[in-house]
Amino acid sequence: MFADKLTAVLPRTQVKTVLVNSVAEFFPPLRKFIVKLVLRRRKMIPRCTVATQAFAHALALGAKQLAQGRSVAALDVGLDDLLALQYTGGTTGRPKGAMLTHRNLVSNVAQASNNLQRNLVENRTTLTPLPMYHIFAMGVSGLIYHIGGHNILIPSPRPIANLRAAFEKYPVAFMTGVNTLFVALLNEDWFLKNPPRNLKTAVGGGAAVQDAVALRWKEVVGHRILQGYGLTETSPTVTSNPLDGPDKLGSIGIPPAGTFVRIVDDEGRAVPVGQQGELVVKGPQVMLGYWQRPEEIALALKDGWLHTGDIARMDEDGFFYIVDRKKDMVLVSGFNVYPTEVEDVIAKHPGVLESGVIGVPDADTGEAVRAYVVKKDPSLSEAALREHCRQYLTGYKIPKQIVFRDELPKTPIGKILRKNLREDALKNLKTTEARP
Repeated sequence: MFADKLTAVLPRTQVKTVLVNSVAEFFPPLRKFIVKLVLRRRKMIPRCTVATQAFAHALALGAKQLAQGRSVAALDVGLDDLLALQYTGGTTGRPKGAMLTHRNLVSNVAQASNNLQRNLVENRTTLTPLPMYHIFAMGVSGLIYHIGGHNILIPSPRPIANLRAAFEKYPVAFMTGVNTLFVALLNEDWFLKNPPRNLKTAVGGGAAVQDAVALRWKEVVGHRILQGYGLTETSPTVTSNPLDGPDKLGSIGIPPAGTFVRIVDDEGRAVPVGQQGELVVKGPQVMLGYWQRPEEIALALKDGWLHTGDIARMDEDGFFYIVDRKKDMVLVSGFNVYPTEVEDVIAKHPGVLESGVIGVPDADTGEAVRAYVVKKDPSLSEAALREHCRQYLTGYKIPKQIVFRDELPKTPIGKILRKNLREDALKNLKTTEARP
């Protein structure tokens, strides 16, 4: 679908051979014909003007080599050689190309495999409702292929009804998702009336799983959502909850073998157990750096430790909890407000579908808390929502501004884009100031 971009890109690279593949190639003959016909009729595939070869041709050449007893290795590749430029989601700024090596990705799959392999013995049917170019999907798929299993790929779970056929047709035992996907499923009648009976494990990542969502999921499905934490820069897993470990609501779990995690202050000193600070990580899954962004590398990698930009804490048992993104913190009259905490409280209201919280300039307090909310109950009012927040939040954390929206901007995996909400708020602020 993007092969037309090659005309401008290839002259700036050392690429010698381009292999092009279509999703249609993976279907049986009749379905392949239909898919190709639909793609052609809808003009979804642009014209490619550079010389290419079919991926099937490359496989045929490899099979021929093997049949003749010869090696198919074309290059002398080492574990520390660059494998992929995996781009970040761009939730806090312009996307950056994380330089991931063979060692990074293979190590992370190996770290995670024992936990899953031990708990999915008879049925390893997996549902991956994530775009395949995202690091979350890449990591999960690599893991499933490593341990052996049937991976059902759903690149676009929107509308959420796209998942219904998969749940009804396959005995899904393991699935991944983000908070907004779990929310959407819990608001579907077909899911509530017939929750998946074979599902043993659901792993939440990409964004924090809200406590209210986790509790509701356990009530409907019968088991908890195992929350994990990872980054594009860490291939992706940094921590995860053991499948047979304690049920610690809101925890992102513990690091796998070979991974070191610390919570540090602004000077890089480790903070005591229970205190908040920036989460930094060291391990075989940590990237080489950012592609052609030396200034960003210097900020992120210091003395072998990756500074994640996430505020976290560790409890007495060694389990970690994400508080929020450092860049997303709101400073109200000198007091720190973390949007995730406010969003968790808003999610407890039965009339709310989802929300995104940001800080906006305020003449009296420096910054004020603004909440963008999608209603589940059309009658929900600002006053009722603020009254709800007063039951759980200190005064300065209660949203001063509430904006109701039909939908919120999201990344392809469903993470709410606070960056876009801030841009929208600042644009509206300038428009208001410009009025006579």
